[in-house]
Amino acid sequence: MCGAPAQTLDLEGIDVAKESIVQGTVSQGGSPVGGAYVRLLDSTGEFTAEVQTSASGAFRFFAAPGSWTLRTLTSAGSTDTAAEAVLGEVVELTVEV
Repeated sequence: MCGAPAQTLDLEGIDVAKESIVQGTVSQGGSPVGGAYVRLLDSTGEFTAEVQTSASGAFRFFAAPGSWTLRTLTSAGSTDTAAEAVLGEVVELTVEV
C-alpha cells in the first residue's frame, strides 16, 4: 500500500506562495484513471517519489523548483511528461495514457 496521503487537487490549507506544486489528473480516452502510479524523476532521471492516483485520477507532488519528469504507469502502459516546478506556482497537468 502506498504511504502517500490521499490524492486531491484541493489547495485549501496550502500556502502556495511557499511551495512549488506539480499536480494534475491521469486520464484515458477522457475518463479518469484511478490507481495509476505517477513517479517523480529528477533532471537526471533518478527516482524521487511516487504516488497512486485517486479514483478521480488526481495526483500531487511538492517538488523543489526545477525540471522534473512524471512517469505515469497504468495497465495500458507508461507515459513520460515533462514539468517545470516554480516556487509559488501550481503546475497543472493532464496526462493522457
